[in-house]
Amino acid sequence: MHRMTSTTARHLRRGVLQATVDAGAACTSIDIDAFFRSDGETDIEWAPRRTAALRVCAGCPVRAACEELSLRDGEGAPDADEIVRGGLTGPELAAARKAHAVRLAVAVDADRETEGSQLDALMTERHALATASTERVRDGKRVPTSVVQQEQNAKVRTLNLLITQARTARRTRAGWGVAA
Repeated sequence: MHRMTSTTARHLRRGVLQATVDAGAACTSIDIDAFFRSDGETDIEWAPRRTAALRVCAGCPVRAACEELSLRDGEGAPDADEIVRGGLTGPELAAARKAHAVRLAVAVDADRETEGSQLDALMTERHALATASTERVRDGKRVPTSVVQQEQNAKVRTLNLLITQARTARRTRAGWGVAA
């Protein structure tokens, strides 16, 4: 997995960002609670756990995508050090969200756009399907890899058609005409 830059992350839609994080985050094998302060946890108890979480984020190839998602989701508070996400603490997330408020508002609006959301979902589904294992068992018997691959390929072709239709609809609506 290649490292994603903040600039790249800012230009991607939510579905693509989420798929990127799901596929390549360094924290996937770590208990999610490691990134959140427990109720009643003192500053002294939280500090080393926060530092460890920040260390994981620092080496993550998709840190920028995770940070962008957390900013779009409104995570973090200026007066509450209770979270680490995308390599930032709660107060740092709040400050970044304030500094990028206009850009984030545009990104969130774009994420909500129906055809764009549909397109992102289709692309995420296609990626998941294309990278899925070909190991299958039906009725207690192993399904040959070639059969599973043919089924997956048929589903990917269907998703490709739906993606093309969604892109064409967006282009037409935006006045770009139909792509050749």
